[in-house]
Amino acid sequence: MSEIHPTEKCPEKSPDGFVPEKDIPLTVTTSGWDEDYPTPTEEELRTLRRVAGSVRWTAYTIAFVELCERFSYYGTTAVFVNFIQQPLPPNSSTGAGYDGQSGALGMGQRASTGLTTFNSFWCYITPILGAWVADEFWGRLKTIQVSIIFAMVGHVIFIVAALPSVITNPSGALGCFAVGLIIFGIGVGGFKSNIAPLIAEQHKETRLFIKTLPKTGERVIVDPSQTITRIFLYYYFMINVGSLLGQIVMVYAEKYVGFWLAYVLPTIMFGFCPLVLFICRNKYDVTPPTGSVVGKALKLWGFALSGRWSWNPLTFVRNCRDSEFWTRVKPTQVTPKPVWMTFDDKWVDELRRAVKACGVFLWYPLYWLAYGQMTANLTSQAATMQLNNVPNDIIQNLNPLTLIIFIPIMDQLVYPFLRKRGIHFTPLKRIYTGYLFAAAAMVAATVTQHYIYKLGECGNYPSEKSCKTPAPINVWVQAVPYVLVAFSEIFASITGFEYAFTKAPKNMKSLVQSIYLFMSAISSAVQQALTPLAADPLLVWNYGFVAVLAFIGGNLFWVTHHGLDSQEDELNQLEASSYLGREKKDSSQA
Repeated sequence: MSEIHPTEKCPEKSPDGFVPEKDIPLTVTTSGWDEDYPTPTEEELRTLRRVAGSVRWTAYTIAFVELCERFSYYGTTAVFVNFIQQPLPPNSSTGAGYDGQSGALGMGQRASTGLTTFNSFWCYITPILGAWVADEFWGRLKTIQVSIIFAMVGHVIFIVAALPSVITNPSGALGCFAVGLIIFGIGVGGFKSNIAPLIAEQHKETRLFIKTLPKTGERVIVDPSQTITRIFLYYYFMINVGSLLGQIVMVYAEKYVGFWLAYVLPTIMFGFCPLVLFICRNKYDVTPPTGSVVGKALKLWGFALSGRWSWNPLTFVRNCRDSEFWTRVKPTQVTPKPVWMTFDDKWVDELRRAVKACGVFLWYPLYWLAYGQMTANLTSQAATMQLNNVPNDIIQNLNPLTLIIFIPIMDQLVYPFLRKRGIHFTPLKRIYTGYLFAAAAMVAATVTQHYIYKLGECGNYPSEKSCKTPAPINVWVQAVPYVLVAFSEIFASITGFEYAFTKAPKNMKSLVQSIYLFMSAISSAVQQALTPLAADPLLVWNYGFVAVLAFIGGNLFWVTHHGLDSQEDELNQLEASSYLGREKKDSSQA
């Protein structure tokens, strides 16, 4: 049996187990040209302004690949609600609505909400598989390339489901569509869990250093975390350029030509993804597969739990948050070491940091619950309002349009303004702000739905097929929730990508990213349970309940994790472990 040694020789820890700033060397990791620049002193850390570093051109090619993939994804899914919910227009074999409502299967709002929610769930649970394959076998780049093949097959099946000879047979079209959802989701999941780490990996600076700006002579601190923030801001910018273009084009293709064209065009755009990746394949900085370290991470966690179990939940949580929880199971503190303990102390510190990050993500399902209303129920809500010849699913493009406008403003004006004034708008503060914006968006949707019921001729049943007169409310009132959700994404969604990458060990970045994405799958499962509320006359309760959950979730998130806020620099500057994970005989020894 291994013995865990006492830890009196270890550095003093903060209450939740992290080394205080004075014990963290800021020069522990170096990379490339930044070694020629001095490391900031404690005084300079407090007084000098922080700026982002440069971004390599290869990152922009990956961002373009993401643009094409998101064009295809959002362009395709933008027409799902009408394809499922609305019936095929009279004498139509394409589903095009022209001056009326486009549709195909005619299954109603509950069915459309259920299937679109399943699609979201599936596309956010499959990233775990994609992350495991990337870390264990193929690496990120090859996993993305194989995932593209799966997604392409899914696109083709959607096209088949919308062909005039198939769409006129609702049962056949539904079966084809369902098969397409499954295959499409496998491809999307493998792509999503690996594309964000791949783009961030193109940035190789790893430490804080001082640089003098040539134009002004100002001495500033180049902060890698600020560079990662910038990378993910523009990564998300490209996502929404693709989303906006895809949704606008496909909505009009659906309305005036038919669903088959709305599925063909995204497939063509998606074809640029493998082309760009193939051309640039030798230019990318990629992390080779190291063998999955999940097993060792779980073994280490179980080892740390020894002697900590309690039937009292509060006692158990307190034991797990003890400052010695991770320190006492470092290899240098255990004698004799188990045969599976082939990593070093630094990897334990990195794993502890990743576990803290995953704890931050646990509250995200309540955030994504609010976001998810935008992709299903708000589209249905728009169909009950005065459209004035605007397709009901075009309004949702206010969301990506807002992001495209305000992401550069945040990067070039707002965040630099805050940094110049010494205001550290840390990741956790940004995430909390995002929750509040999401809750406000759902309050706006609740108020809108209340007045639809109050002012419409059909009362509490404006979505019924027998209701031919929309509520006397202009559909552009929906700008309020869509814009508020966009701001919530800037603060919560983008920062989540950043937090997952910066807090994960090098050999677990895809996995931690997939855990972050998995929170959306959990949210979709919760949304599925709320499907009975997603129909008249209960929609006011639906939006109001989600608003309350987002607000409560945000505040619980801050209460449980605000202690990490002051440790941001320490967490980002942990010394990198040399442990990779691939050992030929490891499995036989375990």
